[in-house]
Amino acid sequence: MEHTIGKEDYVEPRCLLCEPPYGAEPQVQPIPQRRILEKVDAYMSRRDYAGVERHLLYWLEEAKRERDQKGELLVRNELVGHYRKVGNREKAFESAEEAVRLLNEIGFDGSISEGTAYVNIATVYNAFGENEHAIALFEKARTVYESIPSVRPELLGGLYNNMALTDCALGRYEEAYILYDQALTAMGRVQNGCLEQAITYLNLANLAEAEHGLAEAEEAISAYLEKASALLDTESVPHDGYYAFVCEKCAPTFDYYGWFIAANDLKERAKAIYERA
Repeated sequence: MEHTIGKEDYVEPRCLLCEPPYGAEPQVQPIPQRRILEKVDAYMSRRDYAGVERHLLYWLEEAKRERDQKGELLVRNELVGHYRKVGNREKAFESAEEAVRLLNEIGFDGSISEGTAYVNIATVYNAFGENEHAIALFEKARTVYESIPSVRPELLGGLYNNMALTDCALGRYEEAYILYDQALTAMGRVQNGCLEQAITYLNLANLAEAEHGLAEAEEAISAYLEKASALLDTESVPHDGYYAFVCEKCAPTFDYYGWFIAANDLKERAKAIYERA
């Protein structure tokens, strides 16, 4: 029962005397964004996808009721990512369209929040094969991020990595190599960014195969897999829920290229972490 969400997780005490006067414009009551995201992380650490959806849908309705468009956008973005992970194309696109609508209504005017929203939405279009649509949104996000000197490197790394995946799918290999190199550089400036770098090297292996074919790219692929494996073995990285998620994400690529021992090892690491949660 400790995994069941209760009202204490989301309900704020209400003041019965604090309703707006008759005829007054209702006040925006922001939803607790940080606490919402922390709870999502807690559900994800034990792969409770039903809990994630239930939690987010509750807060979506709260944000609407409290007229908190920024909070609604945050929840929509989280739903976009959630439905992408569970493979629900229809709901992912529905949430993506609503997120775009909110972006247009709120008018962030080149803020980091706007760029992040475009990345999330573009990623879901890429995941379901809508690559031309995705690349246009990635370009919008890139324009926003690269115009802000204070943008965090992990945001740039995520943008470049996902944008490169889309370029690869469109056969734009040269652009993809450049973006992957930028992603590696960006994540090199992030604490424990080696996990994302490992994912990038596996993506580079896929890119080499896509451009040259499996036989011709064999040497390059092996080099990329070696680098990814070494990064995943970094001793300083915490073996937490996110590490388990990355191990699960990387294992199929090692399997695909015949690195079965490495793949099984990653699966076992993830399993051990989830069993402790």
